[in-house]
Amino acid sequence: MPRPVPIGALLLVLACGPAQDQTATTTSVAPATTVSTAPSPPTTADSSPATTAVPSTTTGAPLAGLTYTAVAEELPFPTVLVARPGEDAIYFATKNGQVWKLGEGVILDIGDRVTNSGERGLLGMAFHPEDPTRLFVHYSDGNGDTTVSEFVDDDGGFDATAERIFLQVSQPAANHNGGTIAFGPDGYLWVALGDGGGGGDTFRTGQAAEDLLGGLLRLQVDATEPYEIPPDNPFIDGGGAPEVWAIGLRNPWRATFDEDLIYIGDVGQGNFEEINVAPSSAPALNYGWPVTEGLHCFDPAEGCDLEGFILPVVEVAHSDSGTCSITGGVVYRGSAIPDLTGHYFYSDYCGGWLRSFLFDGAGASQQQDWTEQVGIPGQVVSFGQDASDEIYVLTTDSIFRIDPVR
Repeated sequence: MPRPVPIGALLLVLACGPAQDQTATTTSVAPATTVSTAPSPPTTADSSPATTAVPSTTTGAPLAGLTYTAVAEELPFPTVLVARPGEDAIYFATKNGQVWKLGEGVILDIGDRVTNSGERGLLGMAFHPEDPTRLFVHYSDGNGDTTVSEFVDDDGGFDATAERIFLQVSQPAANHNGGTIAFGPDGYLWVALGDGGGGGDTFRTGQAAEDLLGGLLRLQVDATEPYEIPPDNPFIDGGGAPEVWAIGLRNPWRATFDEDLIYIGDVGQGNFEEINVAPSSAPALNYGWPVTEGLHCFDPAEGCDLEGFILPVVEVAHSDSGTCSITGGVVYRGSAIPDLTGHYFYSDYCGGWLRSFLFDGAGASQQQDWTEQVGIPGQVVSFGQDASDEIYVLTTDSIFRIDPVR
């Protein structure tokens, strides 16, 4: 079991992505009908999972529960943890613009160009799945705008001065920057962006397919600079920005791929948080914001037509256990807890609880709340997986591994 690695104390406060903003919730929004959408899958209504009997699929000792094992502490706000193909080492990024290799320290520092304030900072990181010398990062630049760029390991380490910028997107406000970048099963780089900030979709990007904000972007980064558009992107021939794959997101702080599915934790406005699950191969999906919040019309007084939107499989109300800002997680595919293979783990920045469910193709089944067993480690910022697909939980100053109790 790894020993905790102290790396210097620094505690920051994140406002509303992942933590929830306190902006008004009274904006009236009419449904948009300008973007084609796929039918919504069956959904599971709200919310709090029951603490049920723990399943066992092993012939050995049954799973009695879960526990957290600290692997690093006193960190300057870790935001993302990933494995590097071909290595057993753990890599993670911190909000101040640094990339770390666990046990060795900082391997890349771009803090001189990162705005580290509130929801801004170094927000996402991904290694290329076929060429692990290529490291992609998503950060807020000196103006607070979204930047996605690449650094290459030339056997001498990552050179902070040798940056290749792929994408820059103007951010009209300081919040709702999204955060995730990840390579999908299709080999393309996906970028999850929020609606630009404010409250109630201030900048009207949620239902605007022509705007990169509020959407999932899908880019070919193995071709000419700065990137190419995959030929099957839904708006490549018009009707929206060619980079856009899906729309209707408010603040998709954390998203993850599992086999042919994408799981998205989308931060809500004032009442509901949501987890969405959809086929990653389905183009032009519409996740509903700002027409919907969770399973509901965002403005109940105005009403709305929910048909055509991808509705969440899990909704969590803000009245539930201190919930304020959903922290999307990952699907378990490790070997230490085979009892929970295929289960998706997630949390909340304020509540700090730990929950899971199994997506059965129609909705969220086997919902469980593990909080009483594992405790609340702090404000949960993110999840990650190592080379063995074991799961890690990141708080504002620590990293914990989820381990079985038998």
